[in-house]
Amino acid sequence: MSRRVSPARSMKYIVLIGDGMTDYPLKKLKGKTPLSAAKTPNMDFLAQKGIVGWVNNVPRGMQPASDVANMSIFGYDPKKYYSGRGPLEAASLGVKLKKDEVAFRCNLVSIKNHKMSDFTAGHIDTVSARRIIELLDQKLGTKEIRFYPGLSYRHLLVIKSGAERSRCADVATTPPHDITGKNIGKYLPKGRGAQLLLQLMNESEVLLHNLGTQATMIWPWGQGKSPTMPAFVKKFGKKGAIITAVDLLKGMGKVLGMEVINVPGATGYLDTDYEQKARYALRALKRNDVVFVHVEAPDEAGHEGNIKHKIQAIQDFDKYVVGTVLEWTQQHSNIATKILVLPDHPTPIRLMTHTADPVPFVIYQNGERPLRAEQQRFAQGEAIKARKVIKGVKGYSEKEIKKSKLRIKNGHELLKFLFK
Repeated sequence: MSRRVSPARSMKYIVLIGDGMTDYPLKKLKGKTPLSAAKTPNMDFLAQKGIVGWVNNVPRGMQPASDVANMSIFGYDPKKYYSGRGPLEAASLGVKLKKDEVAFRCNLVSIKNHKMSDFTAGHIDTVSARRIIELLDQKLGTKEIRFYPGLSYRHLLVIKSGAERSRCADVATTPPHDITGKNIGKYLPKGRGAQLLLQLMNESEVLLHNLGTQATMIWPWGQGKSPTMPAFVKKFGKKGAIITAVDLLKGMGKVLGMEVINVPGATGYLDTDYEQKARYALRALKRNDVVFVHVEAPDEAGHEGNIKHKIQAIQDFDKYVVGTVLEWTQQHSNIATKILVLPDHPTPIRLMTHTADPVPFVIYQNGERPLRAEQQRFAQGEAIKARKVIKGVKGYSEKEIKKSKLRIKNGHELLKFLFK
């Protein structure tokens, strides 16, 4: 008989995010999704033993961007707090924005025959990318325009206000990962203030020519000004930490006053050290109440349109992240722990970009009575609708979780649901 955990003990929480993990059925997989085709024994176990449901992480009318969806997962309403992706990237890099500054995410991309050939510039290595960004800052930077190096293809452009520059915050930009294989003409920056960005893009193309990398141009997007958000510990009364290879989420963690943990070998791609991420997260539980672990690889494979890579990323996430955490919770049944597993948004193979569709989640608790028995008691409030306890869920997949009637309309309320 498993040991019952005393309610008096403080609960620990681990939130495992498989970025872009869910998908649509594919003919090449005989009507299955990559998630249902993948071997995921650990997530299947959680779905069988815990409670499952659906959550909308992207509010109606907002773009299904990773920053929007993950802000919901962190428990913050994007409609209230979202100010743009660039400022979060800036926070990650330790760049403090002034009130008159606008931050852009600045990708190094590959353009061939006027088409977006690769939004990652061949997943350019960080050392080569840093040299390029430093060159751009030296040649194109001024007191009002600065380039800051990040990791791989992900970097930062900060522009101060003034004349033409003052309108940069209102420019219409397009995420480069949304236009893979498409002619870039109609996706270039548009609107008041776009001329400066177009000039920088054209000049970067000249400077990057014959540098020996796949990077041919910069692509600025996701601009915004510095956000104002209450600290995580103040909002929820719990200490939080974040593990991710993505500057965007590191920045969000810093803005929220979380511990941002850098893990050796975390790359944000298929070669990331999944197990190391999980082990660092478990150690971080000793000094935190909540640890978020974000894995980017399934999303990257979705943007590539690569079925094989997406299945591999999901299986590695299940084996080395979910499996490592699950094994620890079973071995430490004296430590009351809840595991939440979910994607932030789908990144369907056939679309090669994000969608705003709801995503399936599973919550599992060790050492105490099964969560299923508590589903109806917890499922209260306007945002949550639970008609009945669902039985017979065989695993964690889009098809299986559809058996659940549990729906959380506003993604930022899922964390409160987890904490109940």
